[in-house]
Amino acid sequence: MSEKSPSSKKNYHHGNLRKTLLDEAAILLREQGEAGLSMRKLADRVGVSRTAPYHHFKDKRELLCAIAEEGFRQFRLAIHPPELAGSFSIDQQRIRQLVKDYVDFAIGHSEYYDLMFGSHLWKTEGLTETLKEEAYGAFRSYLDGFSAWQGQPAVTADLDPLRFAQVSWGTLHGMSRLLLDGIYVDDKAREAMCEATAQMFWRALRA
Repeated sequence: MSEKSPSSKKNYHHGNLRKTLLDEAAILLREQGEAGLSMRKLADRVGVSRTAPYHHFKDKRELLCAIAEEGFRQFRLAIHPPELAGSFSIDQQRIRQLVKDYVDFAIGHSEYYDLMFGSHLWKTEGLTETLKEEAYGAFRSYLDGFSAWQGQPAVTADLDPLRFAQVSWGTLHGMSRLLLDGIYVDDKAREAMCEATAQMFWRALRA
């Protein structure tokens, strides 16, 4: 059965419909929330037969897991940009950038972030193994950054990379969640919060 409906005005090369479905599903999530996302609505939006999404995702749960998985991939690129790959130098500006990149991702990609860290997804059955691998891999990548800074002259010899990674991630997530939930909506407050967080992290890291 063809994945493209007769009325579709879009052409898909073999193998890229899955990505198109994921991209459009994320847009639907941003526009209408999880309640507004359905396999049928997604098919209509993309312009394919209503059975086509089921060739790639067995149900909505698997689709949501795949969207969250894609979110973690983008998240890792956001907080570890390719231009800094292999760079282990640490200074206050790098910490500022880390804080900014994290919060910017959460605010700018809320449709992903809500799924990535939403208990309604993680506390239900049917979580895919690929999502678990991507999620845990994101934290390991975050932790590796602090581990790489251990032993540098500017960093305290007492640094416990694991605990620092856990606490700093929790701080950034909590701040992002407050912003996403509308508790802090002033951009000036957001900037000041990021700066205060970066200073706090830097003081904790310094030798």
